[in-house]
Amino acid sequence: MPRKLSAGVRARPAPPEPVRPSALRLWMRRRKALLRPAGKIAALLGLCGVAAVWVASLDPASRLSSALDGAMASIGARVGGLVVSEVRLEGVRNTPPALLRRALDVRPGDPVLGFAPAAARERLEAVAWIEEAEVQRHLSGVILVRVKERAPFAIWQNSGRFAIVDREGRIVATDRLDAFGPLPLIVGPGAEKAAAALHDLLREAPDVQARTQALVRIGERRWNLRLHSGTDVLLPEGHEEAAIQRLAELHRQNQLLDRPMQTVDLRLPDRLVLRPVASPEPATPPATRARAGRNG
Repeated sequence: MPRKLSAGVRARPAPPEPVRPSALRLWMRRRKALLRPAGKIAALLGLCGVAAVWVASLDPASRLSSALDGAMASIGARVGGLVVSEVRLEGVRNTPPALLRRALDVRPGDPVLGFAPAAARERLEAVAWIEEAEVQRHLSGVILVRVKERAPFAIWQNSGRFAIVDREGRIVATDRLDAFGPLPLIVGPGAEKAAAALHDLLREAPDVQARTQALVRIGERRWNLRLHSGTDVLLPEGHEEAAIQRLAELHRQNQLLDRPMQTVDLRLPDRLVLRPVASPEPATPPATRARAGRNG
């Protein structure tokens, strides 16, 4: 039976039942010791990052912004072990390794957070061989670099100098010219920027292309084709396609390109001017020269 209370005595409330912690609270409590260091590191790096962004927005070239970036890299390297462990290169075939190293400016062991991918990409795309670059920085320590190189198109001869150029006429190399396989030879000022279109037209006339040794730019206005036989084919300015097709048809009918010619002039649409190779004069026999001397 419940105990009776005397007058003037209040009954004490029953103690509350203990609240059972949730599974999430238990998980967090057990791992609290492990989370504290990482949380401090993340908070510190986050604070430095916010400060660096704020300072850079006020003065992008300030020394304080650079100092904060350096502080982030140093903290990440010392506390979190965030250092570069590997630099992976993809798409590199012709770019000299020394130029790549200078543009990337990073080595294994450097702080990962001290490496700026955007700045490295700009330096890479300033290299003559590289058309496009993509640079990724991973906290695992891997720096991934993907590049798209310019394709060697032709050997350009100008003022006695030789260089490898791409289709747009950009010089990509001035040495090791024989390392890129057989390439068309283009000659003269302005040839490097205009030769791609003419080269594409020659591909439609295989007989003419096979006999062409060089594409020679004349006065930065028009083209000559220098054949392997030494013949010069003079093309009209602005009408190269029609002239090349006409030349291919003349060769199919008369084997014109295999004949000894000094020049084949196609600059006039209604006339073909041929200048054959001059035949050497026959040598005069000694007896004839002697008689001519006595008669003289």
